[in-house]
Amino acid sequence: MNFYAVRAIYLFELQRAWRTLLQTIATPVISTSLYFVVFGSAIGSSMAEVQGVSYAAFIVPGLIMMMLLTESTANASFGIYMPRYSGAIYEVLSAPVSALEILLGYVGAAASKSIVLGLLILLTARLFVDYQIAHPIWMGVFLVLTAVTFSLMGFIIGLWADGWEKLQIVPALIITPLAFLGGSFYSIEMLPPIWQKIALLNPVVYLISGFRWSFYGISDVNPLISLGMTLVFLAICSLIVRWIFKTGYRLKN
Repeated sequence: MNFYAVRAIYLFELQRAWRTLLQTIATPVISTSLYFVVFGSAIGSSMAEVQGVSYAAFIVPGLIMMMLLTESTANASFGIYMPRYSGAIYEVLSAPVSALEILLGYVGAAASKSIVLGLLILLTARLFVDYQIAHPIWMGVFLVLTAVTFSLMGFIIGLWADGWEKLQIVPALIITPLAFLGGSFYSIEMLPPIWQKIALLNPVVYLISGFRWSFYGISDVNPLISLGMTLVFLAICSLIVRWIFKTGYRLKN
């Protein structure tokens, strides 16, 4: 394992985040804070508790997870697309660096930025609402697994996209709607029975449900099933990335 190469790619991607601090760090935190103000304070004050938890506290895990999905995907996709766009990726591929080391550098940096953002929003939420974390270790597990999984997905999107429009189409038309419909602002138990069954087809439901369980011990889906679905999604993304490096799809041609 060439740790120097991994460290070089990893630190370069993190430094890019510092150079664009307003866009990569401040904007997501401020945007999510506005959700707390609008949904937590304004709307939540007129709503009853959801599954025994105040509405303002109930949406905290959902908002963090929604941000985690979008930012992990965006960071990783942009991180690998820019070297392809500028041609710098060929220098990386011609260096004595393995596919695994490239992956650890780019995906590790994207996941790290998303985890830091998640923790910052968690701290910011304390300014607006009082919440508890019943299972902090499991909260960390779901946070890291989700960040890594969707960073892998973003890596795949960044390799697949051959233009700036394609780079945005999957997050805008698929990931963001799935996050909104995945129970970020509500429990699927509040839906009619038929829509509850349809909602279970949304993979984001399992991520948000498991993450919310780590906070309050309540969930729409068994936490073990949520963990299993996260691992399955991680495995699928890993297999796709392995195939990309094996075939050179959008990398060597």
